[in-house]
Amino acid sequence: MKWMEIEARLRGGGFRLFSAREFRQVTGSGAVAAKFLLIRYTRRGLLCRLKRGLYALRSAMPSKWGIANRLYKPSYISLASALSYYGFIPESVYAVTSVTAKTTREFEADGTSYIYRTVKKDAFSGYKTIETGGETVLLAEKEKALADYLYFVFLKKERLNTRLNMRGANKRLLGGYLRAFKNKRLLDWYAHDLKIPD
Repeated sequence: MKWMEIEARLRGGGFRLFSAREFRQVTGSGAVAAKFLLIRYTRRGLLCRLKRGLYALRSAMPSKWGIANRLYKPSYISLASALSYYGFIPESVYAVTSVTAKTTREFEADGTSYIYRTVKKDAFSGYKTIETGGETVLLAEKEKALADYLYFVFLKKERLNTRLNMRGANKRLLGGYLRAFKNKRLLDWYAHDLKIPD
């Protein structure tokens, strides 16, 4: 099968980002033929290999957030990436930060760092779907992004950004998300020791 037909089928099926299995289904190729085609078109720069078994169309690259959601599932965008999006920190963020219920991981894909931090299943909530650039991505609610961040600051796995500004956050919702971590010392630290202008 020629590249133009493969690309048309992928685009027609909405596959900007796809697994090797999805590629086989779309092209009707067997496992060996699909592997050969994926290697050939990745070497030619028509496909981008994001990790073993996950590819993207170079001509229609998904957003970094779309990649982050698919690179390691289940996960949602949070921490510094979400704080920057909501304006809680003023600086741009270059790594894409997410929260997962699985093991903490880091990936390098197409020149971008993707960082995943682990929370317990009870605290893996408080995210929504948003549409961006024709994609649907999972993003923490603004108070959940703050709660995730403060949790990792409390654990000393993140440094407190001195320019963090929590204006506009609903303190009741933030408190509820912090309680989901089921850590009394975290709540005491937040109530008495955390010094952030608001």
